[in-house]
Amino acid sequence: MAFALDHIVIAVNDLARAVADYRLLGFTVYPGGVHHGGVSHNALVVFADGAYFELIAYHRPDPGNPWWTLLAEAGEGFVDFALAPDDTQAGIAAARARGLSLTEPAAGGRVRPDGVRLDWQIVRPETRDLPFWCGDVTARDLRVPLGEHRKHANRAEGIAVVRVDVADIAASAGRYRALLGDDAVTRSGEDIRIAIGASIIELVGPDHGAEQGRLQTRGEGVSSIDLHGGVAADLDIGRSHRAVLRIRA
Repeated sequence: MAFALDHIVIAVNDLARAVADYRLLGFTVYPGGVHHGGVSHNALVVFADGAYFELIAYHRPDPGNPWWTLLAEAGEGFVDFALAPDDTQAGIAAARARGLSLTEPAAGGRVRPDGVRLDWQIVRPETRDLPFWCGDVTARDLRVPLGEHRKHANRAEGIAVVRVDVADIAASAGRYRALLGDDAVTRSGEDIRIAIGASIIELVGPDHGAEQGRLQTRGEGVSSIDLHGGVAADLDIGRSHRAVLRIRA
């Protein structure tokens, strides 16, 4: 059973403004479309490695949606991240056999601006330290464009590191082992790292001051992203809509 890093979800108040700001940061931004139900719409920043940023905004309040709730209560920024399973049902069976609780697959999708309908299945864990799964029903390259859309003026090529703030680093490491198997999780001193293809998920515990503050305001979840390629830089957090992004040369 294999997984790939699929995407990072960044919730914003105004999608058009966020698209303009990400273009000013040197990213190519591709219009995504409107999600089924019409509550939200998105745009994508797709990298050469196949992973992408999803910029998502809401047309109206969606109180039952944890992403909207986090946006409303804590402001713009990271709200989630996703893995792509190569076999959704086999992945569920394997993770449950290792003791992890997961939802049954739920239907999701959107309609692109050109009218093409996209469908996928979402599987969610019980805790926010873990990623959800996005398994395509329609072809992935309809959802995640190829070609020139993956080239960026800032020369970013892919996602190197996803840092995830967690309340209990040992407990979270155990959940990742249940999700992915023991071999995927490694420890070096106090650092816990999870290999997902060429990307690394790095767990950050609450003993760091900045992380403790983020845990209090946003809860467990993605706190920063390192991109590879291009010229090393810390990207402007105002332009990124509170998503902490760094490019590593």
